[in-house]
Amino acid sequence: MRILLIILCFYFTSSCNDKVKYENDFVIFKTNPKIENVSFYWKDDNGVILKSIDHLKSKVERDKKILKFAVNGGMFEMTNSPKGLYIENFKILNPIDTLSGKGNFYLNPNGVFYLTKNNDAKLIDTKAFKYDLNIKYATQSGPMLLVNEKINPIFKEDSPNVYIRNGVGILKDGNIVFIMSKRKVNFYNFASVFKELGCTKALYLDGFVSRTYYPEKKWIQKDGDFGVMIGVTEPKK
Repeated sequence: MRILLIILCFYFTSSCNDKVKYENDFVIFKTNPKIENVSFYWKDDNGVILKSIDHLKSKVERDKKILKFAVNGGMFEMTNSPKGLYIENFKILNPIDTLSGKGNFYLNPNGVFYLTKNNDAKLIDTKAFKYDLNIKYATQSGPMLLVNEKINPIFKEDSPNVYIRNGVGILKDGNIVFIMSKRKVNFYNFASVFKELGCTKALYLDGFVSRTYYPEKKWIQKDGDFGVMIGVTEPKK
């Protein structure tokens, strides 16, 4: 009995410490896309690129909604155009990029995060991606952080390549996890957070330019100069 109590104490202490560690070092938002409204944004109703979370918030409020959470949703060109595939409201607004090149976007495997007409969240290797008319939103980025619950083998645990990073993961129940580091972190340690939270797949979205808006946790960043953004909204009461 004494041994069992010691084991339980150790377990709960470790769990609490992990929770504190995550809260101190990462912004973590979990959502069920079947229940909450998850949408991808690039331009406003007049065709002007939104760029910042503040502009996104204003657009959402004009639509009589509340912005519950927002994050930049992938890499972009100097013109604030999406880097690679971008689908919004079932329309392909930017084509998929299957080329090779330099930079994080082209680290293998590259991936596509998308939502279907039925609000199923999917994450897939770009090479395996096949377009169909049921895809409501999609954004392409790279590299994949987790594939089949395993950390991408190109990452090194002791890598000195540290930056602010943000990404998205899919849990076993189909729910989505968005994570942004509050401090600089390497790819391996960033991917480890998704793995420890129970994600089966995860995708890197962007680096030091990343911003997150999560007022419920008192984390409010409304600036930015982005391409795609992902927002979770609810109707104004």
